Amino acid sequence: MRHLHIATHPEVGPLSQHHILQRKAARAIVLDGEEILMLYTERYHDYTLPGGGVDEHEDILQGLVRELREETGAQNIHNIKAFGLYDEFRPWYKDDADILHMVSYCFTCKVDRELGETNYETYEINNGMKPVWINIRDAIAHNEQTMANSDKKGMSIERETFLLRLIAKELL
Repeated sequence: MRHLHIATHPEVGPLSQHHILQRKAARAIVLDGEEILMLYTERYHDYTLPGGGVDEHEDILQGLVRELREETGAQNIHNIKAFGLYDEFRPWYKDDADILHMVSYCFTCKVDRELGETNYETYEINNGMKPVWINIRDAIAHNEQTMANSDKKGMSIERETFLLRLIAKELL
């Protein structure tokens, strides 16, 4: 899978001086014309690609399908193709590690336009997460506005906006 980008938090120094925990995530790129299936999160006022952490017993594609179903209610997930890898290094304060290396495996796929029931975790419900079909350029503009004006922004919105711009450039 091609490598898309490496993002490093400004507080992270030379990696050789840290204990690093690596986590894998799978992220879905689902397009229908110029509309893209996203998750809107009220707490952060942003749009993110559906997806998340891959469980220990899962391979990347199993994690992708599970996360996509749980977060959006997607049905008939098919035509899955690799898009690329996005790496992030950020401070971490758990699991005897001080740096988290998040490796996001991004895939394009197709789903039925009509979504089924979601199965959110408590924190996702508390954050006001919901699946939406949105014009990709509107999602980019919205996230750019949030990055410019919100004190809640972090590396996640930077990742998502980078990916949205690349998707618009390469896939539309």
